[in-house]
Amino acid sequence: MKIRSSKMRVIDSKTVASYYKALVNREADHVGIFYVGVKTTSVFCIATCRARKPKIENVEFYTECKDVLAAGYRPCKICKPTENANEAPEPVLMAMKMVRENPKQKIADWQLRKAGIAPELVRRWFNKHYGMTFHAYQRMYRINNAFKELKDGKKTTETAFEAGYDSLSGFGYTYKKLIGKSPTKSMDNTLILISRFTTPLGPMFVCATDEGICLLEFVERKMLETEFKDLQKRLNATIVTGDNEFVRQAKQQVGEYFEGSRMEFSLPLITPGTVFQNDVWQCLQGIPYGETRSYQQQAEIIDRPKAVRAVASANGNNRIAIVVPCHRVIGKDGSLTGYAGGLERKRWLLDHEKKHLKQENTKG
Repeated sequence: MKIRSSKMRVIDSKTVASYYKALVNREADHVGIFYVGVKTTSVFCIATCRARKPKIENVEFYTECKDVLAAGYRPCKICKPTENANEAPEPVLMAMKMVRENPKQKIADWQLRKAGIAPELVRRWFNKHYGMTFHAYQRMYRINNAFKELKDGKKTTETAFEAGYDSLSGFGYTYKKLIGKSPTKSMDNTLILISRFTTPLGPMFVCATDEGICLLEFVERKMLETEFKDLQKRLNATIVTGDNEFVRQAKQQVGEYFEGSRMEFSLPLITPGTVFQNDVWQCLQGIPYGETRSYQQQAEIIDRPKAVRAVASANGNNRIAIVVPCHRVIGKDGSLTGYAGGLERKRWLLDHEKKHLKQENTKG
């Protein structure tokens, strides 16, 4: 068990050593797990800070942002820890809002400047956090909108010119590049919309079709690209940037979960996979908030007591983190076992649920 002072400073030597290693290696799965105060500069950072690393004797680790602030440290200007693990700054949020409100119009730099937004800041943020330019993001949004209109029966010519393209060939080229097929050949495709949002444990991707949520993962999750390819193949779909009612619902409900005000989710889920995998994922959703099960218990519940390894594999293939709570599965001896989001995140999630469940039971 971790031993902490009254201000939640981590003083257990093994934990300090583990956190310091994560700080030096800039391990993304420790974002939100700890905040590190640097005694020599009086600033505090998150795990992924790019600043030069201090010596271990010059740092203090805290588990809560409020506690490191109370200890007299100020936020680092490089990693900006109080902006909640890479939350988009206000100018970027404003630029994204302009795109959403004008889905058929290209937002030019002069329009951003007119709105008091520095185009350079927006470009840097998109390149860093989305791996694309702001203009590429806009193109994807416009093509997403065009795909929906074509699905609804609108003519290609009308859709192309309303989307701001000067020629059908230009529209067709961009459309095929992003969707994978020409407008006339893509009508049997499904569209998967992907959006990025921030949580206390770092940014996540959420993906949704027009029927429900099909992916929810931390952005640095290993094998994420493989998951994207598999999902597109299984659903005969193309992933493009955008959102819909299910994306917005997921962001809201996951936000409420992290606030401690939501213990159950009411999201329609799309989980393409084998019958066995879906049995396992359904079993996961039956684990109550704040409780845990072993892989062996899972196997017994689905009447496959000898399929423990297969159950563990299916858990690892779960694409919808938190909502399909694979973090609630532990080893038979009670130890924490593999979690795609990282064991420290798993520990945090279990502690978070136990704390809020206890508070809820106390109220009752």
